[in-house]
Amino acid sequence: MWQLLKNLEGAPHLKTKKKSLKTSIKNEKKKDTGSPMIIIDTDVLIEIFDKRSTKGDEALNKIELSGEDIAITAINLHEILYGLYKSSKKKIEGLDQIQTIEFDREDAKLAAKLEVQAEKEGQIIHRADSMIASITMNRKAKLFTFNQRHYQNIKQLSLF
Repeated sequence: MWQLLKNLEGAPHLKTKKKSLKTSIKNEKKKDTGSPMIIIDTDVLIEIFDKRSTKGDEALNKIELSGEDIAITAINLHEILYGLYKSSKKKIEGLDQIQTIEFDREDAKLAAKLEVQAEKEGQIIHRADSMIASITMNRKAKLFTFNQRHYQNIKQLSLF
């Protein structure tokens, strides 16, 4: 077991909350972990890391109350790191402690199908969103996002 968001440099307001928010490290290669999992989307992570965000505090409380395991995807990690590098900010301490699920061959197949289906229905789905959705769906997890409209047309996706 490890503490989520341990010693977060950018979020000292989380110290009391993070002590009780723990999760098991799961084998990311295993598609169905057998226990409920929440994939945290980039927009939620940004709010959690923002020490002035009450929305981030509320998100963290909601995650904590669920008692479910958490993870991010390699796509979310890329988006967070891109923002940090672009703004010349230093790394977020503790980010590397959150389980990161890779994007694999099965995820690629599903993401492509989701994009094609959306196009056939006259909808737009951004590639990163289809990739995050496919990782979430293939692991029978729930996605925690504030950008629900990005995923509203993916009927099989379970949102937290």
